[in-house]
Amino acid sequence: MDNYRIRNGTATQGRSAVQIDEGLRSYMLKVYNYMGLGVAMTAILTLYVASNPALMATIALGPMKWVLFAGVLGLGWFAPRLIMGGNTMVAHAAYWGYAAMWGLLISPMIARYMGIDGGKLIVQALAITSLTFGSASLFGYVTKRDMTGLGGFFMMASIGIIVAMLLNVFVFQSGLFSLITSIGVVLLFSGMTAYETQIIKNMYSQHDGNQVSQGKAIFGAFMLYGSFVTMFIHILNILGFLNSD
Repeated sequence: MDNYRIRNGTATQGRSAVQIDEGLRSYMLKVYNYMGLGVAMTAILTLYVASNPALMATIALGPMKWVLFAGVLGLGWFAPRLIMGGNTMVAHAAYWGYAAMWGLLISPMIARYMGIDGGKLIVQALAITSLTFGSASLFGYVTKRDMTGLGGFFMMASIGIIVAMLLNVFVFQSGLFSLITSIGVVLLFSGMTAYETQIIKNMYSQHDGNQVSQGKAIFGAFMLYGSFVTMFIHILNILGFLNSD
């Protein structure tokens, strides 16, 4: 009887581990699918705006760009609360609205690079970003090191980067300073991608209901999407600086 209980308990634990692994894979796949769709939506919207000079000029030359910048920062702060609030429709609205605002905000930059070399640097930046992001996210998924303690550092470093970029826009207006800042951003958000991936993985629970699991997946996509787009923008800036005459 004791041997049976031991064997039965081992088998039950084995089945539980398999269920967790399958559930975790499904959950992470949903996160990456949402993130990929968000990036695709941003790309489509960006290209559409870039192909309409009047609309692009409205964003690039007027106050609209600062409204969008404030909107991106604002949603970056409040969207997690909206997404994790338990309402799936609100979660979707916050995520897709965030992706749309990013698409509008970066469209003048993308249009400028499309006009320089037909988009070759954009393709290169996208490839480098995908490789960097994928490597960092994989590290965050498989590492056994607890990265939770790095959250405060990443928050303060992000604020410092934003302040540095604003100072360069309004005060320094230096191409070299912009390059240094972009290198710092890529390094910072590579680390953040690993950290976020581990957080997203640890959020998974096989006991979550469908609505809770959906909210967590959208929230995970929201975090990774922001890191991916930010890295892409600054990798493109680095390539543009290195390829300038």
